[in-house]
Amino acid sequence: MKTKTAPMGWNSWDCYGAGVTEEIVRKNGEYMAKHLKKYGYDIITVDIQWSSLVATGHAYTPFDDLCMDGYSRLIPAENRFPSSAGGKGFKPLADYIHSLGLKFGIHIMRGIPRRAAHAHTPILGTGVTADKIANYDSTCFWNSDMYGVKPEAPGAREYYESIFALYAQWGVDFIKIDDICRELPRFEEELILISDCLKNCGRDIIFSLSPGPAVLEKSELYKQVADMWRITDDFWDRWDLLYNMFERCEKWSVHTGAGNWPDCDMLPVGALNQDEDPDCRTCFTKDEQITMMNLWCIFRSPLIIGGELTKTDDFTLSLLTNENVLRMHSLSRHAHQVWRRKVKGVECALWTAICAGGGQYAGVFNLGEESVECEIPLGDLELEGSKDMLELWSNEASRAQDKIMVNIRPHASAAFLITE
Repeated sequence: MKTKTAPMGWNSWDCYGAGVTEEIVRKNGEYMAKHLKKYGYDIITVDIQWSSLVATGHAYTPFDDLCMDGYSRLIPAENRFPSSAGGKGFKPLADYIHSLGLKFGIHIMRGIPRRAAHAHTPILGTGVTADKIANYDSTCFWNSDMYGVKPEAPGAREYYESIFALYAQWGVDFIKIDDICRELPRFEEELILISDCLKNCGRDIIFSLSPGPAVLEKSELYKQVADMWRITDDFWDRWDLLYNMFERCEKWSVHTGAGNWPDCDMLPVGALNQDEDPDCRTCFTKDEQITMMNLWCIFRSPLIIGGELTKTDDFTLSLLTNENVLRMHSLSRHAHQVWRRKVKGVECALWTAICAGGGQYAGVFNLGEESVECEIPLGDLELEGSKDMLELWSNEASRAQDKIMVNIRPHASAAFLITE
């Protein structure tokens, strides 16, 4: 399913790791439906290890005895997702999320459960058992749940078809598959098999690849097999990671749009790491959060919120729902970095994009440690003369004559819509 706009939603990882529960998912869905859906956020995703009985946080249990059906397919742990009891799987939870007018997503790992391979459990619709398709030399170095699948083995296609048919029956709308995005070309054949099986499962499902960094040389393959793909490893609330994202976005900007969404990862805003500290909040300053939103939106990264939604404060809500900035997220076209250089001794960057609704966007970013007054000739944006300008955060209108003048604090930014 190729999405016309970059996906927007919430994912449980930043606030609960592997330990999220059905109750938490329902409450975050209810908050999104009430406060965020009208702004375009509509996906609720259960992240990793939902089949674990004992998962509690951001650390994985090695060689966890995951819950599985009789056909080598992982199923939700009933103690954490009680509505899944009786073989119902995620369907009752997905139905509830759908009743809120939202989409339901899950995380999966590439491959087949180790438990299935060791127990020689069958593959649905075949005479093959899991051990015959498992690639014992293909494992994830940071998670022990799965073996890779030998794509050429009899039964491999039937296995992937069976899991996606199950997810389609549950009503899954979004799948984030892990341990594959940055591993190309090593797992390229398995990725192509997965994508082909997903596309033929009978349901439109948004397909997301993790973790990053994605392999730039494989950009055309990502476009063919997926809707979005991570261009970074896990992104957290640290300035050095945000600083480095400018280089990543510069490299990937030519590949964004028309249903293809290089993914800067989740927005680590609001209440994070709730499994460790219920009072934990993002370490980003307000200026850094605005800078992050400006970059994500002009670049058109998916906007996936990482914080516990029910603890969203006024600033975070205003950050996520600024209509001017979200309009840039949907209307930005052909975004790219114009320059990145020292301005009066301070490192700054200028980005621009065409606005599909008319006009041109400009983002000015202070990447340095001191405040600076930037004077940007309109010629740098291939414009000239007198122009109307709207600063997207302050909603202040002004008239520029040949140049933009803006004072920017360290790690802060400004975003403008420039029109005649």
